[in-house]
Amino acid sequence: MLDTKPLLFRKNFPQIRRADLEIMQVNLGYKCNLSCSHCHVNAGPNRTELMTKDNIEIVLEFILAHSVKILDLTGGAPELNPHFKYLVREARRNEIDVIDRCNLTILKQPGFETMAEFLAEQSVTITASLPCYTPQKVERQRGKGVYEESIEVLKNLNELGYGVDSNKRLNLVFNPEGLDLPPPQNSLEIAYKEALGSEHGIVFNQLFTITNMPIKRFGGMLLAKGLYNNYMSILRENYNKDNLDTVMCRNLLSVDFNGYAYDCDFNQMLDASFINRKSSRTHISELLNREIKGNPINVGEHCFGCTAGQGSSCAGSLDS
Repeated sequence: MLDTKPLLFRKNFPQIRRADLEIMQVNLGYKCNLSCSHCHVNAGPNRTELMTKDNIEIVLEFILAHSVKILDLTGGAPELNPHFKYLVREARRNEIDVIDRCNLTILKQPGFETMAEFLAEQSVTITASLPCYTPQKVERQRGKGVYEESIEVLKNLNELGYGVDSNKRLNLVFNPEGLDLPPPQNSLEIAYKEALGSEHGIVFNQLFTITNMPIKRFGGMLLAKGLYNNYMSILRENYNKDNLDTVMCRNLLSVDFNGYAYDCDFNQMLDASFINRKSSRTHISELLNREIKGNPINVGEHCFGCTAGQGSSCAGSLDS
């Protein structure tokens, strides 16, 4: 696969620094039951990387040591990690809010029939990928049959109280196709709610719009089709300096399946080391007793993706 990494660290982005740490986003592994075209992780069924129990214990130790408020679990499909339930239980026992970045279809896979009930029992927030409210666009990005399965799972989650009860939040994620930036998040959320409600009786809390990042699978596609420079021009031309204060890397720490720390999930996929160090990676065990507020953030050209237009983060647009 063609790699955009050598192109992305031409330092042409303003320097920013860390604020108070509030969110720890942990990648539990790259294994997934889907292979989505926009995936910046290159996750898929043939990936074998999964976080070990030892590193999960260090994650829990770090969260308590730094008074982290939110544990954000991602992958791949994070539920495929055999220690997923243990990590969730321990975090919730310590009153940490937990987010599960779920692709929905995993909840229909053999062996995961009771996972939705478990998430509901633990009051885990589900942030679920649904790139559009029409089947055609969803299946172009995520594969045939994914839309129908996703709708079935969303109905089941509603029956469990998701999107209805205040302690069972259900958020959906929109990713654009091609070179487009996401449309305004608030108006698109209204369209999602009207379409899913009228056609399927589905309710949810919020819609998050996320800009596609020019790395891994999506970045390789841009290079293969000769569209990389066009896409980067769009991101740069729509740069909004007002988004610098609220980019997610300022209050989030990303951790890979091996326990190494990064400024964000995108830097993790680019192996862009923490604390601007070029030659070595930093394990979270080295940060247990270390203050990271004020540290410079390792930036690159891909950071224009988070600051273009309305801005983009794992919690949607920055100006909503």
